[in-house]
Order: sequence, then C-alpha cells, then structure tokens
Amino acid sequence: MPLEDYEIIIGLEVHAELKTESKVFCGCSTKFGAQPNSQVCPVCLGLPGTLPVLNKRALELTILAGLALNCKIAEHTGFDRKQYFYPDLPKGYQISQFDRPICYDGFIEILADDRDGNEVKRVGINRVHLEEESGKSVHSGTGILDSSYSLLDYNRSGIPLIEIVSEPDLRSPQEARRFLEELKRLLEYTGVSDCKMEEGSLRCDANVSLRKRGETRFGVKCEIKNMNSFRAVEAAILHEAERQAELLDAGEQVEPQTRGWDELTGTTVFMRSKESSSDYRYLPDPDLVDLVIDAGMVEALRENLPEMPGQKRRRYVEELKIPEYDAELISGSRNLAEYFESVVAVYNGPAKIVSNWVMGEFLRLINQEKVEIEDAKISPEEFAAVLRLVDNGTISGSVAKGVFEEVFRTGEDPESIVKRQGLAQISDADELSAVVDGIIEANPKAVEDVKSGNHKAIGFLVGQVMKETKGQANPKVVNQLLRDRLGL
Repeated sequence: MPLEDYEIIIGLEVHAELKTESKVFCGCSTKFGAQPNSQVCPVCLGLPGTLPVLNKRALELTILAGLALNCKIAEHTGFDRKQYFYPDLPKGYQISQFDRPICYDGFIEILADDRDGNEVKRVGINRVHLEEESGKSVHSGTGILDSSYSLLDYNRSGIPLIEIVSEPDLRSPQEARRFLEELKRLLEYTGVSDCKMEEGSLRCDANVSLRKRGETRFGVKCEIKNMNSFRAVEAAILHEAERQAELLDAGEQVEPQTRGWDELTGTTVFMRSKESSSDYRYLPDPDLVDLVIDAGMVEALRENLPEMPGQKRRRYVEELKIPEYDAELISGSRNLAEYFESVVAVYNGPAKIVSNWVMGEFLRLINQEKVEIEDAKISPEEFAAVLRLVDNGTISGSVAKGVFEEVFRTGEDPESIVKRQGLAQISDADELSAVVDGIIEANPKAVEDVKSGNHKAIGFLVGQVMKETKGQANPKVVNQLLRDRLGL
C-alpha cells in the first residue's frame, strides 16, 4: 500500500532558547561561543546545597511567546523535577513543568495543503512551558558510537528554554515546515529568541504516526529528536512516514520509539524505546515556590507586542502598494522588515523600488558576505541616497549596482564614490554622438534589422553604447540619438 493511502499525523515539540542575558535560575551569562565551562557556577553545575532563583525576564519572555501564539496564560503555575540520567545533566534531573504550563490552548495559522494554495489552517498549540537547558556533550568522533571519549561543556546548562508543543494537527512534511517557519517568525518578532538554528537555540522534535485514510483512531507514534533545520525536519518526517508505511504494508507493528535523524544517510535511526511521563518520575520542585501570575503584568506584556508578520504583510500590500510576494519575503524577518521600512522612510519614493533593491542587491550581498542585516555597513540613509542618484539621473541603474556594492562593503558615502571614481552619467548629446555613430558603423546588421522594422534590435545598439561607455551613458539620450540617426 503506497504512502498516499495513509494519512500522516504530525505533532511538533519545538525548543527555543530565550533571549536573556543570564540563565534561568542563576546569574551566569548566556553568551554563545565562550570557552567551555567558563560561564558556570555552583547552581548551574548542580552542586549540593545550592538553591535556584527564577529569572523574571525568562518568565516574561515565556508569557510573550504565549501571547504571540494566541495562548491562554495560567494564573497559577509552578516547576517540577523531570528526572533522568544523562552526563550533561549535572543534577540528575531537569527543572521543567509537568501539568501546569505557563501558556496553553493556543494556535498558529498557516497555509494548508490545498490545491489553490490559499486556504488557511489553524494548528493548535497544546502548551508552552519553561525549563532549563542541559549541558553539551562534545564527542571525540562524529557521534557517541564512534567516539573513544566525550567531554562535557556546562556553559549551556541552565539557559532558559521554552518547549512549544503543537497538537497533532499537521498532515504533511510541508505543513510541518510552514508551521516551523511561521513559529520562528513569531518568536523573532517578539524578541523571545534569536532562533539561530545553527547555534542550537531553535530545535525541533517531531512525533509521526500513520493511519489509513478514513480512519479516526491515531496510529503508534515515533519521535524524531533534535533536528535543527527546516530542511531536516521536512526530510526526516517524510522518511519516517515511508518507513512506517513499509512496516504496516508488511503486516508488522510500528513500535513506539525515539529515533534520530542521520543527515548523511537520509534516514531515521533507532535510539531507544519511547519513554512515557511516568518514566521521568515528575515531582514538584521543593526549592521553587509556586507562581501566581498577575493579570496586570500579562496585559502590560500584551500591550508591548510588536506588529506581527501577518499584520505587516497586509500593511505593506495595502499602504505601501508592494506585491504580495515582496511583502511576504520582507516581513519574514523582523530585522529585514525594520531595515526596509527605515529606507522607505528616508527615500520618499515608491516603496516598490526599495523592495526591488532589498530583495535583489541587498539580500544578495548579505548572503554572499555572510553578515547579519543589523551589521550591514550600508545605512538606510546611504541606501536611499543610491536610489536618489538614479532617480535624478546622476548615475545609471547599472552603475548604481556597483556603487551600492561599494557602499555595502565600505560604508562610504555614495556621492563621494561617484565623484572619486568618475561614475557620473553622461547625458550630453554632443558628447555621446561620436560614440553612437561609432556603434552604428560597427554593427551594420543590427542597423539593417532596425530599418527593416525590427525595432527591438535598437535595444542591442543601446546596449553596445552602454558597454562602450562602461554604463555611464544616459539610456534615454542614447535611445533618442539612435532613433534620430536611423530615421525612426
């Protein structure tokens, strides 16, 4: 029976490190990339006799995440000990939340898998709870199985972490990816997390099961652990669904398992039998008092919510008059959206021109140079200055690209670059006449094509003039000179 005869049931558990300066139960720094074990203290090392103290900012960011995800916020909550052994968990338990999450009963809206591609699907959020990160095992090989030894770095231990658990509402790997992309946008917009997947601050586990189409009872689920890219999540879910379909087709049972994703082989691999909540022996943490969350604090945080991606998309289309595609791409990143709006504010020209350059030259150079948007040397004012140089005829569009790249790399004033390199556009008809005459003489076939009625060939001649003048000729003047010379 092919996979198409089954319905894939997907629920995601997403872990996001909160964007705080210090850890959740101590004052150690959360800065990424420090020397191993240089940001630790007796509390996050789990030494006997230490007591945790809750980081208020971590609580606020958890509530902000819940509000962005349309969750209800608990009035009463508290922390529990989730007990299991692993070398990078120094206390032998993790401070987490069991049956009293801070946020619950929310949703995210994504595009569903319909033929038209415009049907909105609501994916439920079961809960958002706050917990502490574990440390990090550094293996001598590529993994545990081929390593002769492992070292432990506890810098990450105690970093505040939220776990976002979806309802099993997703029905394809593509929907799972869209859910994660939207979730990442919301967390970035609220400033809850930097969501840097390459640094491990956003990770995803996926619960996958199959059932025959038309059935209502869920199948046996397997969990795929710790995927840290959208592509990996999509590929891993598809492979796991295919694996389960093969088992069911052969008349075998799917065993509840925790599996890992092997990037090299493109397969999920067995790790261990699936745990249940009873295996963790949850108990209320006696070192932390229960919390009463004040409604006034929640409302104050709600008022500080920024404009969300969907709201920006609609505003860009309705007010700035840019296409849906442009609005979708630009609003996908809060930093990019803020940069775009800063350029629009100082340019005083059509926003569409700005969006073209943002999506084209700006993002090309951002990706090519591997720099963050907020670290780009070209300021919004300089960006707008390049566009105005084109608008007022000082430089051509082709020259502008070179000037833009120079400003991007150096931060130098655009007008200074144009003056220093002699890039000003040539608009003097007398100065261009000799060049135009030379191009006409050198391209008799193109001239004949134009005279024969193929007026598109004039574009070739314009291009040759631009090439001869290194992009500095004014295209409008060149076009008119050619038409005059050729009697058009």
